[in-house]
Amino acid sequence: MLENIFTVLENPAVSFALLGVLLLIFFGLYARKIKLTTRTLINMSLMIALAILLSQIRLYHFPQGGSINLGGMLPLLLISFRYGAGVGTLAGFIFGLITIIQDPFIVHPVQVLFDYPLPYMAVGLAGIFREKIFWGTILAFAGKFICHFISGIIFFASYAPEGTSAIIYSLTVNGLLILPNLIICLILLKILPVKRLLAAMHSDN
Repeated sequence: MLENIFTVLENPAVSFALLGVLLLIFFGLYARKIKLTTRTLINMSLMIALAILLSQIRLYHFPQGGSINLGGMLPLLLISFRYGAGVGTLAGFIFGLITIIQDPFIVHPVQVLFDYPLPYMAVGLAGIFREKIFWGTILAFAGKFICHFISGIIFFASYAPEGTSAIIYSLTVNGLLILPNLIICLILLKILPVKRLLAAMHSDN
């Protein structure tokens, strides 16, 4: 783990890019007068930890990276539904930061942004549809897909089979990765007592 941290920090451009994104998130929270209360931080920490745990329960691991897991994004969705897009975006950034520390794959500073913090920050978009959780979930995964799709076209075109365009390759690989995870999350949201879970995350603000 410590070696992975050094791998990230040894590239100043990556460190500055991540710091810049974090500052933008806090500026957005401040501008919208969103307070991070103790209760909010506790719930966010618990949901991030649960997201990490569920992400490790892999139903299928793709050879080129990425996996279909047991609803790894569900806790981040719940945070977004409970506290809104701003807090959901922050939770997604922290989750993405932990992900890059766990398994860093760095090609370019911009690639790091599009493969790690930005896709998980996009999950915060679910908070826009707090009363329509299924539409919110679809929007969140659409944002996540777009980030990985752009990264695939720009930075991983060389992995495409001969004669296959980078666009088709990225569309296929990321579609096969994102769509099953979306379906799993939608099923879990359907069968779980979501309203009670959200109510349990009461806030002290």
